Amino acid sequence: MKNIVFILLSSILLWSCTDDDIDYGQTIKEKYKLDYPSYFPPITFDTIRYPLSKEGIELGRMLFYDGRLSRNNTISCGFCHIQENAFTHHGHTVSHGIDDRTGIRNAPAIQNVAFLKRFFWDGVHHDIIQLSISPISSYEEMDSSIGDIVNKLKQDANYLKMFQNVYGNQEINGERILGALGQFMVTMISSNSKYDQFLKGEIQLSTLENKGKQLFENKCSTCHEGTLFTDESYRNTGLYYDERYNDGGRYRVTLDSADFMKFKVPSLRNVELTAPYMHDGRYYTLDAVLNFYRNDIKDYPNLDESLKQNNRKGITISDEEKEALIAFLKTLTDNKFITNPAYAEFN
Repeated sequence: MKNIVFILLSSILLWSCTDDDIDYGQTIKEKYKLDYPSYFPPITFDTIRYPLSKEGIELGRMLFYDGRLSRNNTISCGFCHIQENAFTHHGHTVSHGIDDRTGIRNAPAIQNVAFLKRFFWDGVHHDIIQLSISPISSYEEMDSSIGDIVNKLKQDANYLKMFQNVYGNQEINGERILGALGQFMVTMISSNSKYDQFLKGEIQLSTLENKGKQLFENKCSTCHEGTLFTDESYRNTGLYYDERYNDGGRYRVTLDSADFMKFKVPSLRNVELTAPYMHDGRYYTLDAVLNFYRNDIKDYPNLDESLKQNNRKGITISDEEKEALIAFLKTLTDNKFITNPAYAEFN
């Protein structure tokens, strides 16, 4: 709880000034327009307040992979958000940060954030420009501060030049750092999976994949709805409470007992690549996740209603149906996204 309070206080202190006090203005040399399919939901990112530019995105990309954002210069954003794993921390149940400290949650994928309204497993942030302050200031993650980062970057002639190119002068401050990081992250659009090709009428799904699609729509789409495969709600899905992490999910933000063990419904795009699964990485395979929903759901007073059907907890699926569901989920893998050089670390 102390970490959440600290993060919230840090955010409040950083963003307590009014919009008129903050200079988000940029010297736009080359405007950048987000490219995404017509069947995607509307963009929620405010491109008027935070105008996108090629120079701003490149600055954000440089910052994203810079270990100097951490206290001891070793942990970058890209350390826990690895491109080949759809920008998750593959192989770790909960993410490891500075000095090999461990947090309490598995790093969520960074994709299609330009279309989302809330961020993190508990929805504590609603503005992508603000969210980077949490890992930067977290003791377990980067254990740094905006002031320390500013002092480091001011010593780098290349950064001074890049800030000049984006903002018209060499001033480096927290608003500009976070703004550039946000610009880069909103460009991370995943929309070239096999499923997208199917939606565009370019290919057909296999018999097994199509069966899985129908099963998914009948059994899973209440929560994982739409082309982003999330309704962005917070739900208690019957995961047992792990006392090691003392994590009640959305409850940590609202302190409302009705929110205990509710976590944000994650997008399932690229889910084949983002193991381990759940907020604390407790399951290593999609097969294990489906077995949980089939057999191991814990009953809570606030267990989601979609998991209490026909006087039974969980989702009824056979082994054959499980195979089909996994086949469909694998059609959401976007190989172009995980190999796109525009998202990769500068060589």
